[in-house]
Amino acid sequence: MGLKSFIDVGSHSHFPIENLPYGVFKPESGSEPRPGVAIGDYVLDLSVIASAGLFDGPLLSNSDCFHKPNLNKFLEMGRPAWKEARATLQKLLSSSEPALRDNESLRQKALVPMDKVQMLLPIAIGDYTDFFSSMHHAKNCGLMFRGPQNPINPNWFHLPIAYHGRASSIVISGTDIVRPRGQGYPTGGSPPYFGPSRKLDFELEMAAVVGPGNELGKSVDVNKAADHIFGLVLMNDWSARDIQAWEYVPLGPFLGKSFGTTVSPWIVTLDALEPFVCDAPKQNPPPLPYLAEKKSKNYDISLEVRIKPTGQEDSSVVTRSNFNHLYWTITQQLAHHTINGCNLRPGDLLGTGTISGPESDSYGCLLELTWNGEKELSLGGTPRKFLEDGDEVIFTGYCKGKDYNVGFGTCAGKILPSQA
Repeated sequence: MGLKSFIDVGSHSHFPIENLPYGVFKPESGSEPRPGVAIGDYVLDLSVIASAGLFDGPLLSNSDCFHKPNLNKFLEMGRPAWKEARATLQKLLSSSEPALRDNESLRQKALVPMDKVQMLLPIAIGDYTDFFSSMHHAKNCGLMFRGPQNPINPNWFHLPIAYHGRASSIVISGTDIVRPRGQGYPTGGSPPYFGPSRKLDFELEMAAVVGPGNELGKSVDVNKAADHIFGLVLMNDWSARDIQAWEYVPLGPFLGKSFGTTVSPWIVTLDALEPFVCDAPKQNPPPLPYLAEKKSKNYDISLEVRIKPTGQEDSSVVTRSNFNHLYWTITQQLAHHTINGCNLRPGDLLGTGTISGPESDSYGCLLELTWNGEKELSLGGTPRKFLEDGDEVIFTGYCKGKDYNVGFGTCAGKILPSQA
């Protein structure tokens, strides 16, 4: 028999007792940020639970990690503390445990309706790296820009390609995104175009949240890398394709990416995702020894993108993909990141890159879905090649269990006009 909570959780909820993702919230405007976990339609205030002395295990009983305005201190404590917290919370929220269930005053303080809270970035993100780990996305981009003779550069099959992103412009779901301005390719003999991006795009990604880091000069063994990953979030790495195309040679993305990246508010832990482990794709050629995993695994996470065009009531599904399409695993990404001695720190964010599947209805961005604007999508009768002002993009992701879902909620943002 599965776990059951004393809190009523609908069968379609992303947040049953099997999940318990972590976030940071304000119960009301003007209150202090504090950590919480999602359970059904409620947020459990972990600062209240800690103050009540209910984290009574050896690692958490004397810790102030749940009285902090972000999760970084908890992340730094590592997997033993994460497991202790999960076991405590699952017991506390179970239908057979009276400590919270039968204490009405504690319940009133600790359980806050989710529709009343303000969600915040759950971590202080010191650094953000974006990988390029989907073979289907890499191939499609290569076909568009290099042709069929050499769609994927040879180095791609030997190492997880990445670039260093901009942590300061990572925002929480629901934050509006201002259309960026920049330069685009010149036409004919004219100077480069300058103005609002004409090819604004979303990128369907997920991101790993780093737990304990590593010392500068020391690398992380790929087979121990999972102990350095707390969990995953949904991520939209918004992209201005015209700005990017003109600027990216020779040093890679800059203004075409750094204007905004949206993440979902709830971090789903690797422990919650463990029932949904699946084999990663076979890698050919075999990776170098430092990237060779004893067990190379992905997760079966269904992903969906909807766009709600400006002025319309309804949104339209534009793609359905899955995390299991990634060629390079998140543990390989982390191990490769540190192989030169680069030090990761708690709260660092590692984006997967666009997650595209093999079929056209599983492509992870408009660049692929419209083949760089050659084709139009129909959003309930409204044509789109790239995003227009007022469009809202909504990501969802979940794992399907037996009679329950382990989900990520939503990752959403709306495009505002460029600012002169």
